[in-house]
Amino acid sequence: MLALPPTPLIERYSRGIDRIERRLLDLTDAQMDTFFRPEAGVGRWSCRVLVGHLADAEIVFVHRFRRTVAEERPILAAWDENAFLDAMLYGSDGPGPKPPAAGSVAVIHTTRLWCADWLRTLDDKAFDARALHPEQGELSVHTMLARCTWHLEHHAWYLSRKLERLLP
Repeated sequence: MLALPPTPLIERYSRGIDRIERRLLDLTDAQMDTFFRPEAGVGRWSCRVLVGHLADAEIVFVHRFRRTVAEERPILAAWDENAFLDAMLYGSDGPGPKPPAAGSVAVIHTTRLWCADWLRTLDDKAFDARALHPEQGELSVHTMLARCTWHLEHHAWYLSRKLERLLP
């Protein structure tokens, strides 16, 4: 994805939400909260956790893009995705209420549309703007956009494999 110029990369990014299968919303709560063993080869997280993570990641990525364009070499914060899971931001293991997956999908969809529209207004120079990440070093907007695009596609592949196991 890094080899893609900005325009086709933005188009691929904007279509990423299409990779999240709509049948996700057909899952029961028990299916939505099924965690998988490592040997299943579909990733360990439940579907609810996975789409919650994708929504959180989308917000983080877009904030990073916008800061990097607006500020001179900002220092980005790292975030611990597992801390979100440990803090039960995606629901507890108990019988209590859990955030609906549809809300996470809506966040991803709306954020991608909004951000893609904004990215299309940028000139090529903006994609070379750089930020400093404490773990990954210097990152350009182009590199972050490529990673964000890949990130959703990567997790969507795992989500599809989970759905194949959970739905007849």
